Amino acid sequence: MTDASPAPTGGHWPRTITLAFTGASGAGYGLRLLDCLVRSGARVYLLVSPAAQVVFRMEAGIELPARPGEAEHFFSTRFAAQPGQIRVFGRQEWGAPVASGSNPAEAMVICPCTTGTLGRIAAGLSSSLIERAADVMLKERRKLLLVVRETPLSSIHLENMLRLTQAGAVIMPASPGFYHQPTSLDDILDFMVARILDHLGLPNALTARWGDASARAGHSGLQ
Repeated sequence: MTDASPAPTGGHWPRTITLAFTGASGAGYGLRLLDCLVRSGARVYLLVSPAAQVVFRMEAGIELPARPGEAEHFFSTRFAAQPGQIRVFGRQEWGAPVASGSNPAEAMVICPCTTGTLGRIAAGLSSSLIERAADVMLKERRKLLLVVRETPLSSIHLENMLRLTQAGAVIMPASPGFYHQPTSLDDILDFMVARILDHLGLPNALTARWGDASARAGHSGLQ
C-alpha cells in the first residue's frame, strides 16, 4: 500500500464507492475497508447509522462525531485522505448524491451490515439514507455488497438474503478463513477486506491466496 492516495486529476476521482457502517458487530472490518479504499485513490461516500456509533465506541474505542461535517474531518484526518476524498452524509440527507439513480456511486458496501438493515433493504423500505442508497444500487443494477455479521441465522434472515441475492446483491457474511494461518486480529480482518476489494475490482495483497505457496499473510496494502 502506498502512504497516501493519489490526488484526482482535474477534480475527477477514478472510482466512487459508497460505504455504510451499521450497528452490527465488526467495526474493525469497516475501518480497515475505509482505510484501503482511501489508499486505493477512490472517493468514498460514507454513511454512518446511530447504532454504528455505539458499536464503534464499544469495539474500537472511537467516538464518532454525530454531525456529518465533523465526522468527515475525523475520518479524513485519521486516514490521511485527500481534500474531498471522503464525504459523509447525514442519516436523512435526501439531497446526497447516493439518494438518486441519476448520480449513484459505482458500487456500495454495507460493512458491517445488521440483519435489520438487510431486512429493510429486502423489503424495499427506505427510512434512512443507507437503505435508500442500497435501493438505488439495486434498481440501477449497480454492485451492492452486504457484509452481514450475525449468528445464528433465522429463516427470516436467510429468506431476506435469498431475496436480495435474486435482486442482484452480493451477500458476504463476515466469516474469515484460516488457511492463511493468521497470527493477529489484523490478519483476520484483512482476509474479509481482501475479499470485498476483490469484488470491487481493486487489486490487493492483503492476505495469502489459496494455492499460492509463496504468498504470506500480513501484506501491508494494495497492489
